[in-house]
Amino acid sequence: MILALSGLLAGILAGFLGIGGGSLLVPILVTLGNEPLQSVATSNLAIAIISLSGSIQNWRMGKLDLKRVFYLSLPALITAQIGVYLAKKLPSTLLLTAFGILLLVNIYLVGLRQKLTNKTAENSQETKYILNSMIAKIAAGSLAGLLAGLFGVGGGVIIVPLQIVFLGETIKVAIQSSLGVICITAISATIGHSFHGNVLFTDGIILGIGGIIGSQFSTRMLPKLPDKVILFAFRIILASLSIYILYKANS
Repeated sequence: MILALSGLLAGILAGFLGIGGGSLLVPILVTLGNEPLQSVATSNLAIAIISLSGSIQNWRMGKLDLKRVFYLSLPALITAQIGVYLAKKLPSTLLLTAFGILLLVNIYLVGLRQKLTNKTAENSQETKYILNSMIAKIAAGSLAGLLAGLFGVGGGVIIVPLQIVFLGETIKVAIQSSLGVICITAISATIGHSFHGNVLFTDGIILGIGGIIGSQFSTRMLPKLPDKVILFAFRIILASLSIYILYKANS
């Protein structure tokens, strides 16, 4: 029951915030007594199920740009496997601490977007030229894949802010694209972790089924919500989870 409800909440977060739900699932799996590496690996399986459901819904609503998803996902397929390798090598305490710090960094990245929008017209045009380059897309996708394999977060906690900051996307477009990228990176990371025996398949499937229900609800509601509400929720959730995970790492 705890796993199913956790998956439901993760699915709601996936559709609203484009973060896959791993930021919630990893702490819950750790709290339930699983090893950090198992929690990361199992989270990826659940994320793959949840993000696939949400992406299909976005595609049916005409809200998913498959070309953008493709360019962001291509480098992520490679870097996800690098993340899997690193996750296996890092001590559990260091893995959790790095995860908590990652969540805090993303709060800053979201705020950085607001600073960019306040620049002069001349500087904004120059920034837009740089941020829409292929290099920025490769960098965003590569980081998403690395973090999917390393932290089991699907990459959404980094790829949403990176699209906002480095590609100049709106929060809603960034979330919808992020969910599509997460689907690919999570599948890649799950395959990598499966070869090392890290995935708890029963737990991951239960989480995923709960997440399907949640993601279907939130993807339908996302277009109706103001950007400020979504951004506020994104920051609050990241801040709360970072405090919790840092506490677990040092307890």
